[in-house]
Amino acid sequence: MDYKLTELQQGLRQEYDDFFREEMKNAPLVYQKQTLEAIYDSDEGWNFHVQMREKLVEKGWLAMAWPKEYGGREAPIMEQLIFSEVQSYHRAPGIDAFGFGMFAPTLMLFASEEQKKRLLPPIARGETNYCQGWSEPNAGSDLASLETTAIKDGDTYVVNGQKVWTTGAHRADHMFLLARTNPEEKRSKGLSVFNVAMDLPGIEVRPIHYMNGGHLYNEIFFNNVRITESNRIGPENEGWQSTRATMNFERSGVGLFAEMKRTLEEFMVYLKTTKRGGKFLYENSSVRQKIARLYAEMEAGRSLSYRIAWNQEKGGLMIAPHAASESKVFGGELHQRMANFGTEIMGLHGQLEGSEWAPLSGKMPFDYQGCMGYNIAAGSSEIQRNIIAWVGVGLPRFK
Repeated sequence: MDYKLTELQQGLRQEYDDFFREEMKNAPLVYQKQTLEAIYDSDEGWNFHVQMREKLVEKGWLAMAWPKEYGGREAPIMEQLIFSEVQSYHRAPGIDAFGFGMFAPTLMLFASEEQKKRLLPPIARGETNYCQGWSEPNAGSDLASLETTAIKDGDTYVVNGQKVWTTGAHRADHMFLLARTNPEEKRSKGLSVFNVAMDLPGIEVRPIHYMNGGHLYNEIFFNNVRITESNRIGPENEGWQSTRATMNFERSGVGLFAEMKRTLEEFMVYLKTTKRGGKFLYENSSVRQKIARLYAEMEAGRSLSYRIAWNQEKGGLMIAPHAASESKVFGGELHQRMANFGTEIMGLHGQLEGSEWAPLSGKMPFDYQGCMGYNIAAGSSEIQRNIIAWVGVGLPRFK
């Protein structure tokens, strides 16, 4: 596979880079660490996200690879990948990761034509904000064991249950929900997907705060919430197939590797300007070897994401589950290795936050404290390895 960009693609990359480099000069300081937390935690971060989204819509960059009838301009998927890579490198907001990155491609594959024309254009125009109604107190990585029910009553479904760890629900106006429409069925059978407006009667959002007071996650309670049948996506009781496709969209992105590249570049500046024992840190052969290995692994992970986009461009949005799992498990564990090494080499200064003495604006302790979550969120590393073994290698499933 040749990943060399065409002259047109190189020009687009430069255009995106120039835009984000200039716009991010106005970003609140919270965006120096991590984009997702910056978007949802504070009003300042959220308002900047909304402003950026409006600018991306104006430029036609928000849904460039989508069909025109749904609000896109039918650009090649590789152009969308290049845009996403540059945006993530600059830690720039403006994209609804759940509505645009996960639910929209699922709609294109599984929704009716009426649903596509009703739900996709508002996402393309940046008019809706989605959250993901999946995890429950007793159903995280084992999502198929969820207990929230959606029982048919005429032309509506009555939803009761609880979701947890719902990122950005306090900012969202819609949710894509996975619920059990046939309580007699077990595991992955009898599940359905719904498009849910968050202002429906009976929905309660409760915050889950970080130990430092930060607010990214929520728990959601459904008490006799009525959802019209027209908002069920795909056939009743067959939502697991579309949910598995949504998982792949969540796990296959290039953004994590692009952001890690930015962090590595910032870290290398620190190594070249910081002395220990009379020598710059980069002069230590052990440090150079570790940085070289991390950079090589980052490039390898990036190639996994490029391969996924290339396959989508050639064969459509539906991708092999093991390909997305390879990218996800490799990226999550690489992020952990980077955070561990960065905190180690910075020593006591690497534990500082909110101080002029904090290297990289305190990003390393932030990454170190949060890196374990990358091995759990969006499916644990153990789950990913099982998918790779079963689907990618063809090993037998355990009983």
